[in-house]
Amino acid sequence: MQTYIQLPGRPYPLGATWDGTGTNFSVFAKNAQGVNLCLFDDFGNEVYVVELLEREHDIFHTYLEGINPGQKYGYRVNGPYEPENGARFNPNKLLIDPYAKAISGALIWNEAVFGYSLNAEEEDLTFSEADSAPFMPKSVVIDTAFNWEKDKFLDIPYHETVIYELHVKGFSKLNPLIPEPLRGTYAGIAHPASLAYLKALGITAVELMPIHQFISDGHLIDRGLDNYWGYNTIGFFAPDARYSASGTNGEQVNEFKEMVKALHGHGIEVILDVVYNHTAEGNQKGPTLSFKGIDNQTYYRLEDSNMRYYTDYTGTGNSLNTRMPNVLRFIMDSLRYWVEEMHVDGFRFDLASTLARGLHDVDRLSAFFDIIHQDPSISQVKLIAEPWDLGEGGYQVGKFPPGWAEWNGKYRDLMRRFWKGEKHTLGEFAQRFLGSPDLYMKDYRRPTASINFITAHDGFTLHDLVSYNERHNLANGEDNNDGESENHSWNCGVEGETADEGIKSLRLKQKKNLLMTLLLSQGIPMLVAGDELGKTQQGNNNAYCQDNEISWINWETADKSLIEFTAGLIALRKNHPSLSRKEWIVGDKIDEDGLLDIGWFKSDGEEMTPEDWTSDDDSCLGIFLHGAGIQGKTAEGADIMDSHFFIIVNPGHQRFSFKLPNNLYPAKWVIIMQSSTAVPASNIVLAGEEFMVEERSAVVFRAD
Repeated sequence: MQTYIQLPGRPYPLGATWDGTGTNFSVFAKNAQGVNLCLFDDFGNEVYVVELLEREHDIFHTYLEGINPGQKYGYRVNGPYEPENGARFNPNKLLIDPYAKAISGALIWNEAVFGYSLNAEEEDLTFSEADSAPFMPKSVVIDTAFNWEKDKFLDIPYHETVIYELHVKGFSKLNPLIPEPLRGTYAGIAHPASLAYLKALGITAVELMPIHQFISDGHLIDRGLDNYWGYNTIGFFAPDARYSASGTNGEQVNEFKEMVKALHGHGIEVILDVVYNHTAEGNQKGPTLSFKGIDNQTYYRLEDSNMRYYTDYTGTGNSLNTRMPNVLRFIMDSLRYWVEEMHVDGFRFDLASTLARGLHDVDRLSAFFDIIHQDPSISQVKLIAEPWDLGEGGYQVGKFPPGWAEWNGKYRDLMRRFWKGEKHTLGEFAQRFLGSPDLYMKDYRRPTASINFITAHDGFTLHDLVSYNERHNLANGEDNNDGESENHSWNCGVEGETADEGIKSLRLKQKKNLLMTLLLSQGIPMLVAGDELGKTQQGNNNAYCQDNEISWINWETADKSLIEFTAGLIALRKNHPSLSRKEWIVGDKIDEDGLLDIGWFKSDGEEMTPEDWTSDDDSCLGIFLHGAGIQGKTAEGADIMDSHFFIIVNPGHQRFSFKLPNNLYPAKWVIIMQSSTAVPASNIVLAGEEFMVEERSAVVFRAD
């Protein structure tokens, strides 16, 4: 057995830090009585064990000379096993380092990974003596050195941002233009074919679904399924090895960095969907993989009345205890690592209301927000909240602090209702179209606080949204009882892919209506990967466990015309500042021609009155947008004012003859985009003339 020279080492930085000669190991375990470091060979054999004798600030640490990158390791932690008091120490369980920068191997579900004896009476109060090491992933020492060349943060302004939510595997797994070994990996996204597509589409940021190392649930594996989405984190510093084409002994770290560098080189930011609200260890009946065995009483929120049980605001079994300073430090260290070492440009926080909870209520001024705003690195990147959790008072849309953007669930819900043709939606449509000033303006936030979306990873795809009235989740193995119980009634005829040409045409028109609304609204649009090409999940609206063709993008069946339509919308938005403003449109700015910043018109060409907003008579709405933004400069250096726009939306089931208002200047309007395939009599319409707007359609005019 090889021996190593052991030195005291130092408490910081936490984790395993290689310095070219050896490695410093450091782990926080406030309530532990002792910590052993275990080293493993490439065959999974435990070849060396050393006790961490030094303890400072509740941190156990040591330094071993000769430990190099690629070394696999884990911890065994000693202490009391008293579940009723919140203590679950068990040295028979090998534990993942919370600060591991890479993790190798998958969890093998075996009764040994549980801290208690399965099937015993009072299960989790018993004590398991089975060794879990043969079944556990191993932490890996890495070399952090990387040649970033001239890579730098793009710092794209919020109002110029177009987000593209994608799954690393699902995006490229079936792409025939990418070599098979690279499909479904970080390298697959960095491949020239992927980069060319994203660049041509025009998006400015990819929002990657969870890439932190996660665990696939045992109950899914038992059913022949898998955790595809990845909202079950165990390694908050480690890029998941599943998505690595180059190796899992630390190579995944460099591959991730290469992907970020490649995306930056094409003008595309990288936003991570992060899950700091809970971990993969579940509740009292869950496995002991890391935090639970290192210091359960510190890392998790436990019930005051009985610390055997976990407080669960997420529906996953546990909640990280952000009231504890060391847990806050852990989260901040992780975020800072991804910004400073991995060069990511922002974060989307899953179930962010959980992180804001003080005792039980959601506290907008909690320590979590304070510490982020004070951090010189994290405060400078994009911060996006999913502003809800499952606890009481957890729905917090519009209530996050300045500096945060939010997934605007009210935008999604209203735009779906509007384009289904529901009555009395015009007033709220106007609010959502303008960036939701009713939610954000009063707190001195901007329209860019609103992340507008029609679909997201959870729920129907855009194609399925207008093709299915009910969920079709039988493949998930839960008798179609999982996922949202949705009844959309889009009146698009028969469900599914079997439909006549008329129904298919109507579905396409509705997809275009929703895309046009999304990309012409003020705020930040978020498009889900695949929606722009007609991706279907065969009606499955909860494909979290479908790591297969149900979830992956099928590039061979892509609707190329819809891709071009979407790219055209994004280009229109990017080329015309009046369609993506930094400040609020308030409707009281009058130029020398007497035009308001925005105007709302009925089909007779008259301005909307307060009574019209709740009327059942006219569902057709015209929107005038003043070209207030500066588009660019002429060759002589003179400023060019952006164009005026007039947008007509008709969610109703009948055609409308719409009279373009007489009081707008200039008097000539050109059709530049429409959702209907109907060919207009002329692409040019004069003020005061009538234009036939097809049922359930939208049309965009630009001033000539």
